[in-house]
Amino acid sequence: MSSINDQIIKTITESSNVILNSIDLSEKIEESINQIIKCFSTGNKIIIFGNGGSAADAQHIVAEFIGRFQKERKSLPAISLTTDSSIITSLSNDYSYDIVFSRQCESLVSKGDIVLGISTSGNSKNVEEGIKTAKKMGAITIGLLGGDGGTINDVVDIPIVVQSTNTARIQEVHRVIYHIICGIVEIESTK
Repeated sequence: MSSINDQIIKTITESSNVILNSIDLSEKIEESINQIIKCFSTGNKIIIFGNGGSAADAQHIVAEFIGRFQKERKSLPAISLTTDSSIITSLSNDYSYDIVFSRQCESLVSKGDIVLGISTSGNSKNVEEGIKTAKKMGAITIGLLGGDGGTINDVVDIPIVVQSTNTARIQEVHRVIYHIICGIVEIESTK
């Protein structure tokens, strides 16, 4: 067996193990699903944000809610705060990158909304500030986190912490988790 093949097998095994270990997160995932279903049933929305790969994940989740995940249904209200380059660059330039999500939450979050912050380290300052502002606005907050949950773990209402320090493995599990959330929310919200 080649060394490249060994690396492939090692990576797939590591990813599978982190995913299997995340079964322990099922209660937090279920709690998140129930809150999102309640949010949609009362006419509220979900707002999602993160940096880098987590920004892409935020957009991916929103696309699943606005479009569809696996079944034809009415669109579900969701916003990603990572898509407007003019807002992000103006806030970063005029203020600080630390406030790019909190400033948007200040104007877009309503009482009863769900705000989901994604951070593989759990220490993204701008995600933490966005969560804090969302809570002040009356939102239920969820953190899709990694490592030990970082500083965001103590700020969010529902922390979902993937126990790994490998960013790629955390992102892979985050994708499994949010696909579970999207699938179940889609089924339950259209009953």
